Amino acid sequence: MALAISIPASAAITVYDKEDTTFSVDGSFNTFYVQSDSDNEIAGTERNQSRVKMGLLPNVVGFNFSKQMGDLKLGGRSSFWVSINDSNTAITSTGIDVRQFYATIDGEWGQVLVGKDFTLFSRSNIFLDEMLLGYGSVNDTLGLIDGQGVSFGHIGSGYFYPFPHAQITYRSPEMGGFKLALGIVDPGNTAPTDRGAGRSSEESLPRFEGELTFNTSFDGGSFTGFAGFLTQTTESDVDGDIESTGFSYGAKVKVGGLALHASGFTGQGLGLLLGPGADSGLGLTGLISEAGEEVDSDGYLVQGSYSAGKSRFVLSYGETEVDTTAQWQGETAQAAWFYALNSSLTLVGEFNTNEISIGSASEETDTLALGVIVNF
Repeated sequence: MALAISIPASAAITVYDKEDTTFSVDGSFNTFYVQSDSDNEIAGTERNQSRVKMGLLPNVVGFNFSKQMGDLKLGGRSSFWVSINDSNTAITSTGIDVRQFYATIDGEWGQVLVGKDFTLFSRSNIFLDEMLLGYGSVNDTLGLIDGQGVSFGHIGSGYFYPFPHAQITYRSPEMGGFKLALGIVDPGNTAPTDRGAGRSSEESLPRFEGELTFNTSFDGGSFTGFAGFLTQTTESDVDGDIESTGFSYGAKVKVGGLALHASGFTGQGLGLLLGPGADSGLGLTGLISEAGEEVDSDGYLVQGSYSAGKSRFVLSYGETEVDTTAQWQGETAQAAWFYALNSSLTLVGEFNTNEISIGSASEETDTLALGVIVNF
């Protein structure tokens, strides 16, 4: 479950800037010492595990391109996301994951993006997360304590991960603080069937996603609001149509050193973690549809942070529920201190508690994480 999430680097390094053509490189690197204490009723186990891992964000190197061609500006980005984690039993099992590989065409009318990038539904929910640079939730139920991938932050306990897909997306110019993004996205098959056993399924239309954002600033502060949607259908000759629909929303306000963020989502046929296509690929089709009916999912995240000097203090709580017969629920509470030694180097101390429940059984995991983050 190696995941990656894009954040702006603190500063890109310009390699070339001549004749209306630019090329720059950015990077982000993090490592955490973590101590996780799991009490697992689901598996009937109890243990305390030490690891040295990356956090919610993998390590990444990105390359950025742009060239002015008359009235159009052509651009592109490729980013390569690297897990530093082997499992605690494997040898040199880390890998490179390409999460962004796209071109952009900009004009007075807006921008068109073609290629692979993070999708629009739940995008601002996670990109505005005050704990994005932290560690976040892990548990044995999803194989995260000993796994080779990232920790999950509030994925599965507050929001979905906007899993990167091939797409064609249009973004409007900013109009009075508003900006609209609409995209057609490569759909994911959600049918709980074996096509090799004579069953067939298809997506005759792409997935449609969109997001409307509003940004404004005022004396001593700023405000951001957003709302997004997702819709796609998998048609199956045995299980019937599975319609995945979702609505995401939220707002963030900053006044002086104080920042408050609240977001949420609701929908059907979405799953728990990564959206309908990716959750199906993980074998979680039972959280998308059950007995021929789409499963309801909803969740929310509330956060507060305060910045003073080089320090930023964060409190965060998120929850996700998936209404199967044996209801799934994920909850994560976090408290963290970020200390910026300079614009590129940050130290992190975090304590978080994650509880994942399946029916009446649950696993509770407490984690202490101490980390170093370097951005360029």
